[in-house]
Amino acid sequence: MTDYDISIINGTILSKAGTHPSPNELVGIKDGFIKHIGPWHHFSATKTIDAKNCLICPGLINAHGHSAMTLFRGLADDLPLMTWLNDHIFPAEAKYVSREMVYWATKLAAAEMIMSGTTTVADGYFFESEAVRAFNDTGMRSITAQGIIDFPAPGVPDPQHNITAAETFLATFPNTHLANKALFCHSPYTCSPATLQKAKQLASDNNCLMFIHAAETQAELAQVEKSYGTTPIRHLNALGVLDKNTVCIHTVLVDDHEIDILKTSGCGVVTCPESNMKLASGVAPVPGLLQAGIPVALGTDGCASNNDLDLFSEMSSLAKLHKVTSSDPTVLSAAQALSAATVGGARVLGLPETGVLHPGKMADIIIIDLHKPHLTPFYNQNSLVYCAKGADVNTSIIGGKLVMHNRKILTFEVEETMAYVNNLAVSVAQLSKS
Repeated sequence: MTDYDISIINGTILSKAGTHPSPNELVGIKDGFIKHIGPWHHFSATKTIDAKNCLICPGLINAHGHSAMTLFRGLADDLPLMTWLNDHIFPAEAKYVSREMVYWATKLAAAEMIMSGTTTVADGYFFESEAVRAFNDTGMRSITAQGIIDFPAPGVPDPQHNITAAETFLATFPNTHLANKALFCHSPYTCSPATLQKAKQLASDNNCLMFIHAAETQAELAQVEKSYGTTPIRHLNALGVLDKNTVCIHTVLVDDHEIDILKTSGCGVVTCPESNMKLASGVAPVPGLLQAGIPVALGTDGCASNNDLDLFSEMSSLAKLHKVTSSDPTVLSAAQALSAATVGGARVLGLPETGVLHPGKMADIIIIDLHKPHLTPFYNQNSLVYCAKGADVNTSIIGGKLVMHNRKILTFEVEETMAYVNNLAVSVAQLSKS
């Protein structure tokens, strides 16, 4: 019997955002978990990885995405959110989203994320059982949330059945160590109060998270004010749907009282700075949220509004955006940005066994090649935020399984996936020209 399934030697270990890297220590992985981090000892391993000139880090956590929307990457750019949604994305989804599309486009997203250091994603979309299958087939850890909306949607043409469809999704969710179930209500302006409360009750009955876009744009605020005479966060709070198992996405437009509401409720927040910038939605008050003690995670959003899934780029944008909008270079540090993409994501998503490297934690690990001109010299972890790129990730281990090594994905055929999605895109391209 071997000591470890995988051992990593000769590398420098960054166990957690905000800590100092430790050079030349041994990482031992057994049965999906980290068994040893520390000084070398005599050991045997099925697979040994030499991480010379590399940094060994926790895998990144993408806390909000719509993975299947890789098919719509670049379909509708440079538009306001409501125009983008109503005139372009919703029609494209109505015509082209299917079980086949969700499976293959999600696999494409998984390839992009794995190759840029993401080991866990929180995904929300339609036909989400196919996303579960795709993530399991690729070896990615996921929280997959069935979409709920009060309009005809892919797989749920009659919105009166949206809660029933969500209930079926949860009841038939596969038993797997990599996937966790959840629900995703689109927003306070596309889901009625009754739908929101029913969805929250269903999530509570199944002990799972409920995600919701909230307080994203001025148009949303105006629509919620017109319909309910209040703001999105106050509206959700009055409905009783905010608690520690609710995750609010974006929360760009919130005042001090609403920050207090979020803190008191215990819910987490996911910020998506690049998507918010591209759609001109605004800048979420992340420094204020963190100061209030609200857990904040980082997400890319979908490829149709970002347009990539690289969390290294997202971390850099997060740190720099708040500096320029506040005229304060100290307002949000590189360490805080890295934390949002690791331990912060783990906290918001309720995955305490991820986000850090420590004996007993899940072996979700990435190895970054530091032997690059743009990473030389490498003084500290700030360079991960301000210098590193997703393409610097050499190796990805998820749940103790080697998923990518030497930049080659080992769990599925990426070329096949790209070809399949390109074939689907032929008909989508005709829509964009019409």
